[in-house]
Amino acid sequence: YGPIFQTRLLGRPVVISADTNFNRYIVQQEGKLVELWYLDTFSKLFAQEGETRTSAAGFVHKYLRSLTLSHFGSESLREKLLPHLEILVQQTLNGWSSQESIDVKEAALNHKEKIGEKFTHISQGLFSLPLNIRGTTYHSCLKSQGEVMDMMRAYLKERLTSPETYRGDFLDQALKDLNTEKFLTEDFILQIMFGLLFASSESTSMTLTLVLKFLSENPQVLQELEAEHERILNSRETPDSPLTWTEVKSMTFTLQVINESLRLGNVSLGILRKTLKDIQINGYTIPAGWTIMLEMEPDVIAKNFMPFGGGTRQCAGAEFAKVLMTIFIHVLVTNYRWKKIKGGEIVRTPILGFKNRLHVKLAQKN
Repeated sequence: YGPIFQTRLLGRPVVISADTNFNRYIVQQEGKLVELWYLDTFSKLFAQEGETRTSAAGFVHKYLRSLTLSHFGSESLREKLLPHLEILVQQTLNGWSSQESIDVKEAALNHKEKIGEKFTHISQGLFSLPLNIRGTTYHSCLKSQGEVMDMMRAYLKERLTSPETYRGDFLDQALKDLNTEKFLTEDFILQIMFGLLFASSESTSMTLTLVLKFLSENPQVLQELEAEHERILNSRETPDSPLTWTEVKSMTFTLQVINESLRLGNVSLGILRKTLKDIQINGYTIPAGWTIMLEMEPDVIAKNFMPFGGGTRQCAGAEFAKVLMTIFIHVLVTNYRWKKIKGGEIVRTPILGFKNRLHVKLAQKN
């Protein structure tokens, strides 16, 4: 009993910790005392089994982290991606404003190959019992995953049949490394693509939905946001000039809004680790092979804010996600006003979701 206690999760022994000091210690022991661990359904969907599983510390994880940072890290954002992201956000919000109302989360997902509904089915099945029977959540989850994988397999085949068209992006780099990295296969690259696309799409669309919900409910915060972005526009020689990296990094209040949305709406109830060795805590032993769940409720992470994980497992796409959300807020508050139409009631099943989807009406400012 207390902030660290033992129970069982689907028959498995698990230690649940809401102790901030212990949680911080555990995430710093990645690859030493613990490794990332997932429930059976999640492991099967994202191929987290065998030597090439990305949950284990080692050369596979290091390669993927390096590859992700090189294409989506700060340098790439600053040098290449920033103008493209601004155009993408402008086009997306312009499309939203032409509709009577939009389901924010679905609309934020569907600009990526129209796969929002499939990702929703997959998300709902992540913590379901792995019963592949027609009509079950897990069956729907597997079906949607298969459809997404088929789409990406066709795209991968297209790249392989036209190697002369080199774009220099994440996928081209992975395909090039097929010749040098022994663990890489076409199937493994497909799993990487699926995992990255799902993780980035689901988390970002959920956070942007929460931002719109919270801003709708807190007009004073919205007013301060608008003031910050108006100051940026007024300081330019040309108000319509593209965003600069210096401007993005100067949006301190915007980052506070994003962080508070992440804190209040943490998508997962916690993060899971499997012990590689016995761990001693408060006179007790957590045996090797057990699961540790680090609870991440808002009042728990207030002291140790880790929305993108911690230690060597901190999300390699964290900077990309924050910059994308910052650009979204900038374009939104400087060019649009919106009105909440309905929905937005938060529920957990057990991951964060909405009982009734948030619908808003966007209109361009004069």
